[in-house]
Amino acid sequence: MASLFSKIVAGEIPCHKVDESDEFLAFLDIMPLRKGHVLVIPKTEVDYIFDIEDEMLGRMMVFAKVVSKKIKTVFPCNRIGVTVIGLEVPHAHIHLIPIDRLLDMDFTQEKLSLSHDELAKIAADISEA
Repeated sequence: MASLFSKIVAGEIPCHKVDESDEFLAFLDIMPLRKGHVLVIPKTEVDYIFDIEDEMLGRMMVFAKVVSKKIKTVFPCNRIGVTVIGLEVPHAHIHLIPIDRLLDMDFTQEKLSLSHDELAKIAADISEA
């Protein structure tokens, strides 16, 4: 059965895309910790990030680096935090989160509730950066 993220890649479920390549897709987390919280995924369905072939994993990190620079342009911050948890959706993904302090990446905190229009504006701003 296709994962939620595979359905996003296939266009069966909409997303707020911020960047895309032949191999990877970056889109906004719909329940972000902070504005500008982006997920980077391989378009190929792989459950566990460390099951991704080495060269592809390297390319995925370079893609994430490009996206992180765009995020930081739109959301000035101390750093773009990077985390891989991998329990939420059975499809490898990297969280990119604008942070100013360690607690900004605390996944136990309440998530932001942003409207479709707010998410669309954030996605457009990052995409154009």
